[in-house]
Amino acid sequence: MRRLWVWCLLIGVTATAIAAPAYAAELPVGSNPPAVVYSHFPDRLHAVVFRNWNLVSPKRIALAVGATEEQIKELAAAMGLPPARPINARYQRQMYITIVRRNWHLLPYDQLLTLLDMTADELAFGLREDDFLYIKLGSLKPKCEPVRYVEPDAAKRAAEAQIKQWVTESFGEALSAPDEPRFAFVDELSKLPAGEFTGHVKPDEGPRYIYSYFGVFGDPLLNAELDPYPEGLLRRLADHGVNGVWLHVVLRQLAPGSKAFPEFGADHEKRLANLNRIVQRAKKYGISVYLYMNEPRAQPIGFFDKPGRADMAGVREGDHIAMCTSSPVVRKWLTDSLAYVFEHVPGLGGVFTITASENLTNCASHGRWKQCPRCKDRTDAEIIAEVNAAMEAGVHRGSPTAKVIAWDWGWRGHGDGREIIAKLPDDVWLMSVSEWAKPIERGGVASKVGEYSLSAVGPGPRAQLEWAAAEGRGLKTVAKVQLNATWELAAMPYLPVMDLVAEHCANLAKEQVDGLMLSWSVGGYPSPNLQVAKLVLGDGMQRDAALNTIARQRYGPAGEQAARAAWSKFSEAFRQYPYHIGVLYRGPQQMGPANLLYGEPTGYRATMVGIPYDDVNGWRGPYSAEVLARQFEKLATGWADGVQQMGRVVEQTEGEQHTAAVSDWRIARAAGLHFESVANQVRFVMMRDVLAKATDDAERERLRGELVKLLDREIVLARALYDVAKMDSRIGFEASNVYFYVPGDLVEKVVNCRSLRERYGR
Repeated sequence: MRRLWVWCLLIGVTATAIAAPAYAAELPVGSNPPAVVYSHFPDRLHAVVFRNWNLVSPKRIALAVGATEEQIKELAAAMGLPPARPINARYQRQMYITIVRRNWHLLPYDQLLTLLDMTADELAFGLREDDFLYIKLGSLKPKCEPVRYVEPDAAKRAAEAQIKQWVTESFGEALSAPDEPRFAFVDELSKLPAGEFTGHVKPDEGPRYIYSYFGVFGDPLLNAELDPYPEGLLRRLADHGVNGVWLHVVLRQLAPGSKAFPEFGADHEKRLANLNRIVQRAKKYGISVYLYMNEPRAQPIGFFDKPGRADMAGVREGDHIAMCTSSPVVRKWLTDSLAYVFEHVPGLGGVFTITASENLTNCASHGRWKQCPRCKDRTDAEIIAEVNAAMEAGVHRGSPTAKVIAWDWGWRGHGDGREIIAKLPDDVWLMSVSEWAKPIERGGVASKVGEYSLSAVGPGPRAQLEWAAAEGRGLKTVAKVQLNATWELAAMPYLPVMDLVAEHCANLAKEQVDGLMLSWSVGGYPSPNLQVAKLVLGDGMQRDAALNTIARQRYGPAGEQAARAAWSKFSEAFRQYPYHIGVLYRGPQQMGPANLLYGEPTGYRATMVGIPYDDVNGWRGPYSAEVLARQFEKLATGWADGVQQMGRVVEQTEGEQHTAAVSDWRIARAAGLHFESVANQVRFVMMRDVLAKATDDAERERLRGELVKLLDREIVLARALYDVAKMDSRIGFEASNVYFYVPGDLVEKVVNCRSLRERYGR
């Protein structure tokens, strides 16, 4: 996860406040406030069973809470849940993020570890290294008393019966009907498509690289079974114009320990063997493999207590200290380690670097180099350029033809990076986010793009300025883009805003950039959006011709016109998105109808693409709550027109084209349900808070009536999303967050709304 330091500014905390523990087994707790109470359940035991049903085996749930397997099954049946299904062990470890998030307010660490079947060391590593998971959870662990099985008394039996009635009334036989298992898309994408691969490699072609739609983010090379790039996915990506893929790695895990750092390198042979297999497999489809370098990673304080390491200690953040790159020993380790990797993995495509954001790396990476005794008299430009030079030297010693792409991410606080560009080595490429700093106005609020965006079409002035500076030095340039999805809505594999994608690609064609990075962890699906980019940027086709071509190829002549109309409706509606980094990171749009509603303020602040709670003031960024709700209502209304047009495509197609149309309709329908639900949630919290202060009986009655209407609508949306998500395992999924929600969470949302309806319907 990127934007760590922007996030710190948003929530007003320091790096020290969010630092992870010094040693893995010390699981972090932060401020440890009381956990949220989920009053739609009779107690936390029932919540644990309901939320983990068919995600964790009844046996494992029973072990965590001190029950028998039969007692857990009986509790589930009493609440109307369907019989337990076998758990797919292949994906159980990958699912841990989803399981942690749903139990964060229910279980203390010891019971959570039992539920996950993980050690404290494993969970501590995940919380720190798996795309900032602990920060996504709020940089705190809520205080949870142990949950122990106790035979339900009469009152709890009555509550169980009420939940069962609500579940049965809303879902009936649908709960037991066949569905598409979660992660089924992995099996589908792993299969080779029919027909022979006809692609070909163009030696002079610039990189167009993307992340795996389902790749593990933290340590993707340790477990060969969790293969991020199976042959079927590589073939599909190549067919969509992709010639590169990337992996998140930690350098100390890829190269053997050195004399200076003998503890580094555990299991590096296994990781390099798996990396070699991926590189050779990808080569068959003209695809190169790139490594993401955010190095050197900070180390626990105790790391620097060993002899000879005091002079390597840089700036400190919490319980970790930077490995200072002004130290020749550290730079040598960087260079030698990368040389080793590239020597031992022939054909590895290259690296891209982030040197001023994300994890604490060099002393200037978080802007505090003046606190380092070795760096304080240097400039940030010197430090950052020197780190890139050390990595470039290692890569090119190991493989002279590999590419080194220096990303300007975070340089000078996402400001003017030209001084750094001037000091970069001659043999690197310069990458910049295309749409960054583009001026926009939404709902009467003026701002600038400060994250990835599909709704605001690039390029923006910052990228243009820095590409020009790089070209002036003879460096090649790369545009960082997101063509499938962004944090505007990451819970779908792609958004069908084809007109916006085509417009952005046409603009980039005029800029004549040399390469593209097509996604961060979000947005790696082999979608029709990528096919549009292939035609416009790869084949030089005009944007309308490209859109017509893709519509005809995907839906046939019968569906072409309606598809183009739908894409235009989606694109125009999406321009209404109330864009701001605060909305993107803290809003409830990733959860959509699965986000719970609360009769009383939780007191919790929304976390970074993690748990939204009821934090409207956090969700809204620079917009008022009213404007935020209104913009999402405009977006939802316009989007619904596009869904209607996609319905016509479904009606007008047959065979494989009909199958594609139904699949695309589901994605569009689900996205629209998310947008409408966000507006409802904003209005619910606004009315709830007004009701709490209202003293006039007539006004209170009116507000209760409006709240009931919103609850009824949320029930409708949750039920509708359940139907489409149940049949499409891609819905709700994103690689670094795994499942934001599963169909069972939409069942809980109905129970949640029915419970609140009892409160307000009096």
